[in-house]
Amino acid sequence: MASEALLQRTTNVKDWLGMSGRTVLVQGAANKKSVAFRVGKSLEAAGAHVIWAVHTEARRDELAERLGTAPVLVVDAAKQDEIDACAATLGNDHPPLDGYVHSIAFADYSDGLRPFHETRREHFLEAVNVSAFSLIAMSNALAPRFREGASVVTISISTTSMASENYGYMAPVKAALDSSVVFLAKSFSPSVRFNSVRAGLLKTSSSAGIPGYLESYLFAEAATLRGKGPTTDEVADTALFLLSPRSTGINAKGLVVDAGMDVNYFDAEIVRKVSAPDR
Repeated sequence: MASEALLQRTTNVKDWLGMSGRTVLVQGAANKKSVAFRVGKSLEAAGAHVIWAVHTEARRDELAERLGTAPVLVVDAAKQDEIDACAATLGNDHPPLDGYVHSIAFADYSDGLRPFHETRREHFLEAVNVSAFSLIAMSNALAPRFREGASVVTISISTTSMASENYGYMAPVKAALDSSVVFLAKSFSPSVRFNSVRAGLLKTSSSAGIPGYLESYLFAEAATLRGKGPTTDEVADTALFLLSPRSTGINAKGLVVDAGMDVNYFDAEIVRKVSAPDR
């Protein structure tokens, strides 16, 4: 029997991930460069049925051509009534969910670069609500919609213990998101898994709104082991794996996708540029 099962698993290479026919809600697509968009398109390529959830009607109209005939729901994850309406629509019109992708983050950087201790209370709490609590609220609303063995994946950042001044208060907010993944995994166990993809610096439209992001990105890219930063598609592929039955042994974890950046800060060339920039 074991050899027959192994043969079954190895012969169907096209559906190695086992996502064909599964239904996944993907929330947070903003444009073709966003992580959520790349995850959803990868899911479709793997044979999954994707239900998209976007922030506004305007965003739905902007993405209409790229999303084709797939169903698109509008839900502001900061508003409980819209979350409840989304869950009700899913229950009435769609099959149970095998997966949910949470790729939502917001920070108000309109004040520009400020010392962390000058963070405004309203900005911090808004970011927590949209970027972290939304995962809890959405998961709670979707609880009756999840199929046994479903997988939830959120998109976080590679480290929240580095004091990146320009990223500011979003690092503590992402730390709250990472901790929520652990507590949700426990709360929903054993029927639903929760994991995060902890991405290094990416070239996305949302990142462009962070003060001084380009300089940080160039440094981070130089610090990777390959001299090239992680791509959105690499992050999407990791999320796809975590959504699939191939990753059932992984739960309450954060998988770092940073091209080895975190081990390479003392790269000889980086040290030389700082210690002897004219040589």
